Amino acid sequence: MRAFLVLAYWHTVRCFDRVTCKFASEFVAVAMFSDGFRCSGLAKPCERRHHRRVSPRRAATGRSNLVDRRLPKEPRLNGGLDDVSKAIIEQLQTDGRTSYATIAKSVGLSDAAVRVRVQRLLDSEVMQIVAVTDPLQLGFTRQAMVGIRADGDIRLVADRIAEMSQVSYVVTTAGSFDLIIEVVCEDDEELLDLVSRRIRTLPGVVSTETFVYLKLNKQHYNWGTR
Repeated sequence: MRAFLVLAYWHTVRCFDRVTCKFASEFVAVAMFSDGFRCSGLAKPCERRHHRRVSPRRAATGRSNLVDRRLPKEPRLNGGLDDVSKAIIEQLQTDGRTSYATIAKSVGLSDAAVRVRVQRLLDSEVMQIVAVTDPLQLGFTRQAMVGIRADGDIRLVADRIAEMSQVSYVVTTAGSFDLIIEVVCEDDEELLDLVSRRIRTLPGVVSTETFVYLKLNKQHYNWGTR
């Protein structure tokens, strides 16, 4: 008889503990989204000693297994991107207006998963989604590339030039020029003012050479991924 009572008591406590853990996990989950939530049907953890506070990352029925509820990290393969992310980038290179639903069908993910991946690629500056315009049709009639020779710390010169609104591209190079920049101006007068009064007068700039664009033969951004 004593053995039967001990067995029944242990079984009852074990079942009750499981139910309590389930209720506790639901209570914490609701409290995460609604601070100050109160429910008379649930006991507070501090009122009964066998009620345990369940962490939002802890399994409801386990003691030490942690459940990571954060979004999975971007898989890193060959340069930091997996094949799925590369496929997403290639589709956006072709058409930056491609919908998440269309991309999701192509790569085999849900719309939400594609949206998360795209946002990560934007946040990590792997890509940008912008409207590429024709400067001529927007009133900028003069484009040019300027080669710059400099001495001292070239990075300081590059940083100063990059701050100029007419400069759309700055790259440090090896060869006869230390820097090559691309500029977009309204007319020749603005180009002359930019090169003569603003770029050549910068500390560290030794000389410049300007290459005025006569015709844009090719410009594309869908070079794919590797």
